[in-house]
Amino acid sequence: MTQKTVVITGVSSGIGNATAKLYLSKGYRVFGSVRNVNDAQKLKALLGFDFYPLIMDVCQLDEIEKCAEVVRKELNGKPLDCLINNAGMALAGPLEYQNIQEIQNIFDVNVIGLIKATRAFLPMLKVRDFNTNRAGKVINISSVAGKISAPFLGAYASSKHAVEAISASFRRELMPYGVDVIIIGPGNVRTPIWNKAARLNEYDHTSYKKAYRNFIDYALEGEKKGMAPEEIAEVILNACEARQASSRYAPVAQKVINWILPRSFSDRTLDKIFYKNFKMGV
Repeated sequence: MTQKTVVITGVSSGIGNATAKLYLSKGYRVFGSVRNVNDAQKLKALLGFDFYPLIMDVCQLDEIEKCAEVVRKELNGKPLDCLINNAGMALAGPLEYQNIQEIQNIFDVNVIGLIKATRAFLPMLKVRDFNTNRAGKVINISSVAGKISAPFLGAYASSKHAVEAISASFRRELMPYGVDVIIIGPGNVRTPIWNKAARLNEYDHTSYKKAYRNFIDYALEGEKKGMAPEEIAEVILNACEARQASSRYAPVAQKVINWILPRSFSDRTLDKIFYKNFKMGV
């Protein structure tokens, strides 16, 4: 049986790292992107023979194209089974004050970077497997925030809303080629994403100080109760290997409270819930 191959962006930590480890344990060859040589060397030593580090920043088209060429040569005409667009960034803040360049950076990584990577690897995904006549899949990592916009997450949530729309358009455009595009939209995950994104004192000079701190406390508490990265990795693998995958998966801890109910509420009801939970009064 021919060894299957996947490309995963952002494998240094969190969901990407857990996903790389899971695919390797299942016998896949994994090309995983990192941003520097030091991370590449560490991961290669840790993950072993079937892991191939790709040093690239998803914002840099020339780096992506060079890495895509490396993968193309390694495949030597064989198909790429899956591209997992996992690389992303999150920074919280009130839209009234959040730095414009910071918002631009979030979109450059989460949205434009995803498009660049998809376009670079797409020719390899269109190659059909000789035995199954199936083309590859694209799996885009979105978030609950791709459907539900919380206060102080405007930049991040809007970037993930864009990922949802881009994924749907790509999926419909690529149907004639047999390339499926799937969204994974996790809820809270037990990674230090909000510890990195919080910057607790950043907005103390604004009228949002109290509400923003309440939001950060809420986010950090939710992080502790979130799913393990390994659980999200299992969902990604199952979606990749499914003959008839769903277009979207929502691995969310405490799913009724954090996903099903909020999705059933009207916008005005959600407004009131967020206002109350974060004590938004000034």
